[in-house]
Amino acid sequence: MKNDRLSERLETFERWVRESRRIVFFGGAGVSTESGIPDFRGAAGLYRLPGGSVGMPPEELLSATTLERNPEAFFAFYHRHMMYTSALPHNAHRALARLEAAGRLDAVVTQNIDWLHQKAGSRRVFELHGSIFRNHCVLCGTKYGIDEATALCDSVGVPRCACGGMIRPDVVLYGEDLDPAILRGSIAAIAAADLLIVGGTSLTVYPAAALIRYYSKDRLVMINCEETPLDAEADLLLPVKIGEVFARIEAMHPDGA
Repeated sequence: MKNDRLSERLETFERWVRESRRIVFFGGAGVSTESGIPDFRGAAGLYRLPGGSVGMPPEELLSATTLERNPEAFFAFYHRHMMYTSALPHNAHRALARLEAAGRLDAVVTQNIDWLHQKAGSRRVFELHGSIFRNHCVLCGTKYGIDEATALCDSVGVPRCACGGMIRPDVVLYGEDLDPAILRGSIAAIAAADLLIVGGTSLTVYPAAALIRYYSKDRLVMINCEETPLDAEADLLLPVKIGEVFARIEAMHPDGA
């Protein structure tokens, strides 16, 4: 890369943000870790947790098959390890919301299910993997908020609707496809972006990781402390915590001046 010094790279990033009018942010679990939510593949990630009494790894516990065949095991793990309802946004979430309010950011595309972008004020958010804050009955389709669903757990910890159906979270489980409408919206936003910022994602989960292929311009920024398989695609690499980078953006005037 031309800018070998980190300070110069950060200055370039700030300049690109100031000059851009159709910014899109694409983020993963690394965005949420700075709000106290563990990621999946890190040293303290969910994939390193034991399977508990059922002896299944987390990726099997969080599958559509387990939800259907062993909902007690699914919800025991889900309620304990996935429901970080008290987590709060940090400066990256806030800076992105400000950029959107100023008419500078077109969309946030996120692999996270924690609703932190919305808590910070972002309105156009494509949740590739759904949200823990939305739930619905698998039989009658009645929708429930997270507190309602949790309060309706039966004696073995499975949320039940008044009709008797199981209430499941609106999250994409292993073995399930992404919502086609969310995928189309994400692709359209990324394809139209004049600056694509990718942060906090290992870019190993497909089809989500393939979305950056739809960006064809020359301002692709990768913000990750760890290397990714797609680093060579980046026009600017920032090996820094995402909160540190966006602290600089948050300090900028809302209109980018």
